[in-house]
Amino acid sequence: MLAKARDLAKGDFLEDGTNVLLFGLPGRGKSHLACAIAAALVDRGHSVLFTPAYQLVQILLAAKRDLALPSMLRKLDVYDAIVLDDIGYVQQSVDDAEVLFTLLAERYERRSLIITSNLVFSEWERIFKNPLSTMAAIDRLVHRSVILEFDGPSIRFEEAERRKRAESAKAARAGTAKPPTTVETP
Repeated sequence: MLAKARDLAKGDFLEDGTNVLLFGLPGRGKSHLACAIAAALVDRGHSVLFTPAYQLVQILLAAKRDLALPSMLRKLDVYDAIVLDDIGYVQQSVDDAEVLFTLLAERYERRSLIITSNLVFSEWERIFKNPLSTMAAIDRLVHRSVILEFDGPSIRFEEAERRKRAESAKAARAGTAKPPTTVETP
């Protein structure tokens, strides 16, 4: 995966509107990699917007309410890539799904999206609310895409375990050792 990440950092995928889709359970490093790719793209002179998906959806909803959705989509079109972090993490309403789908459709084959999600495609109906919209959204995203799947243990879990071991070792050296506790894997 490291080689693929280095390749993505070059930004060649932006030329034809290829999307980068990062999937995995929480704590596996999806957002960190998306952020690293975005930073590398900015370093190469590309314009990138990094935003939690829920936040951009709220902006699009406000624009729709104010009858300014086309104008907002044009403003977002200046970005070579938009990173939508944690799509599907929060339950979407029908209106949320509609503006999100509109964004995906507008950028299709023209501008890239980098999307992180803890939901596999078979669970995306939770985002788009009906099978037809879900299928259309997935179809557009994967047509030109790089898909990276993150597995393995949670990075946060491993960090918590290391911290506990270090604290336990420090307490043992100080003569105030407590019985070790374990953190359960989510």
